[in-house]
Amino acid sequence: MWTSGRMSNAKSWLGLGMSLYFWGLMDLTTTVLSGTPTPPGKLEAFLSDKPQSHSRTKRSWVWNQFFVLEEYTGTDPLYVGKLHSDMDRGDGSIKYILSGEGAGVVFTIDDTTGDIHAIQRLDREERAQYTLRAQALDRRTGRPMEPESEFIIKIQDINDNEPKFLDGPYVATVPEMSPVGTSVIQVTATDADDPTYGNSARVMYSILQGQPYFSVDSKTGVIRTALMNMDREAKEYYEVIIQAKDMGGQLGGLAGTTTVNITLSDVNDNPPRFPQKHYQMSVLESAPVSSTVGRVFAKDLDEGINAEMKYTIVDGDGADAFDINTDPNFQVGIITVKKPLSFETKKSYTLKVEGANPHLEMRFLNLGPFQDTTTVHISVEDVDEPPAFEPGFYFVEVPEDVAIGTTIQIISAKDPDVTNNSIRYSIDRSSDPGRFFYVDITTGALMTARPLDREEFSWHNITVLAMEMNNPSQVGSVPVTIKVLDVNDNAPKFPRFYEAFVCENAKAGQLIQTVSAVDQDDPRNGQHFYYSLAPEAANNPNFTVRDNQDNTARVLTRRSGFRQQEQSVFYLPILISDNGQPVLSSTGTLTIQVCSCDDDGHVLSCSPEAYMLPVRLSRGALIAILACIFVLLVLVLLILSMRRHRKQPYIIDDEENIHENIVRYDDEGGGEEDTEAFDIAAMWNPREAQAGGASKTRQDMLPEIESLSRYVPQTCAVSSTVHSYVLTKLYEADMDLWAAPFDSLQTYMFEGDGSVAGSLSSLQSATSDSEQSFDFLTDWGPRFRKLAELYGASEGPAPLW
Repeated sequence: MWTSGRMSNAKSWLGLGMSLYFWGLMDLTTTVLSGTPTPPGKLEAFLSDKPQSHSRTKRSWVWNQFFVLEEYTGTDPLYVGKLHSDMDRGDGSIKYILSGEGAGVVFTIDDTTGDIHAIQRLDREERAQYTLRAQALDRRTGRPMEPESEFIIKIQDINDNEPKFLDGPYVATVPEMSPVGTSVIQVTATDADDPTYGNSARVMYSILQGQPYFSVDSKTGVIRTALMNMDREAKEYYEVIIQAKDMGGQLGGLAGTTTVNITLSDVNDNPPRFPQKHYQMSVLESAPVSSTVGRVFAKDLDEGINAEMKYTIVDGDGADAFDINTDPNFQVGIITVKKPLSFETKKSYTLKVEGANPHLEMRFLNLGPFQDTTTVHISVEDVDEPPAFEPGFYFVEVPEDVAIGTTIQIISAKDPDVTNNSIRYSIDRSSDPGRFFYVDITTGALMTARPLDREEFSWHNITVLAMEMNNPSQVGSVPVTIKVLDVNDNAPKFPRFYEAFVCENAKAGQLIQTVSAVDQDDPRNGQHFYYSLAPEAANNPNFTVRDNQDNTARVLTRRSGFRQQEQSVFYLPILISDNGQPVLSSTGTLTIQVCSCDDDGHVLSCSPEAYMLPVRLSRGALIAILACIFVLLVLVLLILSMRRHRKQPYIIDDEENIHENIVRYDDEGGGEEDTEAFDIAAMWNPREAQAGGASKTRQDMLPEIESLSRYVPQTCAVSSTVHSYVLTKLYEADMDLWAAPFDSLQTYMFEGDGSVAGSLSSLQSATSDSEQSFDFLTDWGPRFRKLAELYGASEGPAPLW
């Protein structure tokens, strides 16, 4: 039977009928009654619940747990306990073996005595107990003397671990101005020691830094505010140090600390205030709408949503001319232009601006009011403005048959500045590329310059410009929309070529064709067309026209018995009239073929000599057609190549240029109809060409003009080769309608004929102004009106200049 070193308590020992061997009674009694681990080896106990006379199998092992303190710091192995078998006679014949957790590494056993020692430092926080197995063997035979059994070695705790804040350092937030006792955060410290053994793991909390602002609950670790009216604007951040101490906070306990960073969050406890009670601003009168004039700022010590501002204009004479908006990023009030300004109308404005917090807290209303006002003075500065049109848009309706030069609208603009400079009008030609309109430069009268055609352009959108005389850079513009009204200037006509047929077996009154018409005009009451036979066909015996009164007409036969051999085609003229004022009409021709038909009216043949076309072409015919097409293509390419080759001489290389001379002439050209002026000799020497016996003498060349030819070099000679070359090229160019114009140098010595305006040259003119008449200028249109007024006939005395 085995014995071990400890039983659970004294009562259990006393009830077992113990026999004590080898050790003194006092030592055993003291050990048992004290409740401490009994030193192994000092006790042997035989367990027997009945008298010895009753025979039964006895337990060979009597086990209790072994206990050993952690953190042993001695130099010798730590004695744990002793194992002993009742078969051990002390002669060393029994060999004790230890196995299991830590056997041979942490714990060893004396195989002769059964003493167990710990050979390594034990830490309960790393491992609280070890489970091992013991066995007694016969040293000589190795035969087990006792069955193998398990036992436990428990590590007994000591206070060797301080409390630790595993989640530290902490960050917390609490609103400013919070009442005393407001919970901020709870901190928790843990102690690795055994909480079931003594006070080693009993933790108490205290505050080392952060008073008098905060306090901590000693048992729960809850941090609370301890001071009222803590203001974020005065101090925002706090660093609080909390201590956790074990052993219930008693002297000798281990302690750990952590840091809690507490931030006071903002509340709306500060009203906004303008640092300036008066603002002075200025703005140009030309500033566009929504442009910025200036900024105002109401300072608020709060932040975030509590510092948000809303600015409004609450009073002043500029509430209708200016507006104010809040910049959400910087919380400033931006004053902008609400409508166009005019220095000439009003030179200054006064605004009363209010800045207020939109988000209020009821418990802080007593700290208000949470709004403030300031005064803003805005001066309008004068600028040189472009002319302004009144109205700013023109809409004009004009009939398309209006005469050229008719005034259709007076465009009016004025200088808005005090100086009121003179205005000059013009049309932006990019808006009127066809030059249909003209505006008087001084009066602004808009006139037609070309005939208008509604069917070509029904709308014209032009831009009229107004420029200051003293400052041409100041230009105003106004859009003018012109609607061209329709007049009845287009006769109705057939929309397409009509071709019908009539059967030889047709009866009188049979419908041949239904015709319709189109008219480019767009009358206000809608289109209505009238159909009838043309006057020359009014008594047509073959066909008649019936008006359907819906802008269509029917063509009917008047007789029967049509024959192809007699007449195969009929041309029926139809008169189409509209309902416009004046009434316009046109004649359309309906082509009617006589055809042979079957009894159902299906056409069999419309030719006097009926024949059947082949259903399909043979392969040989197709090849012949393709060959012809190929030959035609080759001929076309050959002709184009020859034409291109013929045009190449027009481009004269530098090496082929025979003469490079500068010709100076001081006379005036004669226009397009001057065919007598060209003389190749005159290109070099007009005097020599005239003296050479030319058939036509220049009668219009006066001696004064002729004398200028002395400046032309006289040493140049013209060869017949050049003469022939130029004439040949001119002829080719005139005959070739697709050739580019060929440049030539000509001298003109007389005035041409055929111009509508007549001669404008002073050559051979009278020496007195009184002999000349400029009345014809009045017939040239509105563009020459000013010239006609300057040079027209006058009954008064001659001007002094």
